[in-house]
Formats: sequence, C-alpha cells, structure tokens
Amino acid sequence: MAALLANLSIAVAKFVAFLFSGSSSMLAESVHSLADSGNQGLLLLGGKRAQREATPQHPFGFGRERYIYAFLVSIVLFSVGGMFALYEGYEKIKHPHELEHWYWPVGVLVFAIIAEGFSFRTAIKESNPLRGKKSWKEFIRHAKAPELPVVLLEDLGALVGLILALGGVGLALLTGDGVWDGIGTLCIGVLLILIALVLAAETKSLLLGEAAGTEVVQQIEAAVVAGDTVTGIIHMRTLHLGPEELLVAAKIAVRHDGTATEIASAIDAAESRIREAVPIARVIYLEPDIYSESEAAKGPDPEATPGGPTTPPAAH
Repeated sequence: MAALLANLSIAVAKFVAFLFSGSSSMLAESVHSLADSGNQGLLLLGGKRAQREATPQHPFGFGRERYIYAFLVSIVLFSVGGMFALYEGYEKIKHPHELEHWYWPVGVLVFAIIAEGFSFRTAIKESNPLRGKKSWKEFIRHAKAPELPVVLLEDLGALVGLILALGGVGLALLTGDGVWDGIGTLCIGVLLILIALVLAAETKSLLLGEAAGTEVVQQIEAAVVAGDTVTGIIHMRTLHLGPEELLVAAKIAVRHDGTATEIASAIDAAESRIREAVPIARVIYLEPDIYSESEAAKGPDPEATPGGPTTPPAAH
C-alpha cells in the first residue's frame, strides 16, 4: 500500500512535469511509475484471490495465485515500463529538442526521490524480520512470499531510474543538447528490463514449485523422528502450495513389530509435532514402511520420481 500510494502520486507529478518541459526522461519515468502502480494493484489482487477457500477442482487452495500475479508484474514492468522507455529514448536521441521550464522536471524528480525513498524504507523495514541473517541477495532469491522482493526491486529500480533521469535532465541543461535526455531514458529502459528479467526468473521458480528451506526441512525431520515408533525417514518431499502453505509428503520407517493401532497413533503424533514445529505445514501425508538396508543401497528409483528417468527409456 505504501508503494502504491507513493507511485500514484509520483506518476501524476512526473506527467505534469513532462507536459511543461517536454522531457522524454520524465515521460518514461511517469510511465514507469504508472506501471509500478499497476503492479502493486496486481499484487494486492493476487493476495486477495489467494485467500479463497479450496474447492473440489482446486483441493489445495489458491495460494499460488500470488505467484501468478507476481509473474504478471514482471511482464508489465518489461513491456510497459522497459520497452516504452527504450522507444522513447531512441526517439529523443533521433529528434532531440531543448528542455523547457527545466525547474519542473528537476523539482518533481527531487520530490519523487523522497517519496520512493519512503516506500523503499518501508519495504526494507517489513522485510528485515523475514530476512533474518540472510543477505539481501539470498532473501530475494529464496523468499517464498513474492510481494516484498517485488516491491524491493521495484523501489530500488525506481530510485536508480530517478537518478538516471536527473542526470539526463541535468546534462541536457548544462550542454543545451537534448540527446542527453534521451540517453538517460535509454538507461532507464535497460534498468527496468534487467529488473523484470530477475523478477520473471524468481517467480517462475515459485510457480514451478519450490521446496521448503533447509532450516524448515530440518525442523520437520526432527519433529517426525521425535517419537518412539518412528525410527527414521526413508525419503521426504516438501512443496510450497503458497507462501504460507506447505505440503509435506514422507515415507517413514516404523518398528516392524508395531500394531496397526500403534502405527496410526504414531503417524497422528508425528503430524501434530510437524504442525507445532512448522505451522505453515497445512497438508501432511505420511506413509509407514519397514526400512530395508538392501533397498536403500539401490538408491532412488528414477521411475518413481516426478519427471521420470533422466534418460529416455529404451525402445521395445
């Protein structure tokens, strides 16, 4: 919401500055801020739709809608923001003209830097508790909730873009050559496209389905084997159904002399321990089995894993 309000106000101010000055950097930046505003609207819409209850057709719910709308954000940023800026920069370099009423773009850019700084500061403040000891690069690469990484990258890109726009306008005023304004616009376009590609790659990974983080997997493993009946984990898979929804599926080793009642009770107890250790583990499937060293020595069966064997099967 902070990013949405900041970008809407900035978009209006930049467009007014463009009307008075004719600066292509200001026009590119106004479209950039308008695209960012649309992106925040998409993220809010995705968060709202993800809260819908599960249906028979979608038994695991709609948590991944947040990833879909985050992916749409990267497309909007690439097409509307980046490509438009490249086009506008090319046109300005090809047909340069002197800036008029220079104080409008300079004043608006200073205001925009302050407003974007407020939005960026808010995103950093909200991200820090989730980031923990991770670096910012690790946080953006491994975060399961797409909203904060998207806003962080957008705001960072917006601040760098504003500095580029200010540099382009400043050089155009100092030299009297409007080509510098166009060069600044081209730089903004390249910046937006690079950010859009990073966002697309990260959200694509989330859409395909990511496992839980290493720490979460270790917590689940410890919770499973904490009882007396479960002696170990034969194999386990985790999958994020959404940022706050985790699926856990595991084949667990149980004592061979346990009765069906004892094993069922042990599974129920293990599920309770998992949910206590990792509250986002909403869907849990535990399959009991007897551990066999000879079977374990054979290694994983490629036919039994998602995606099948790594090499095509021989023709029959």
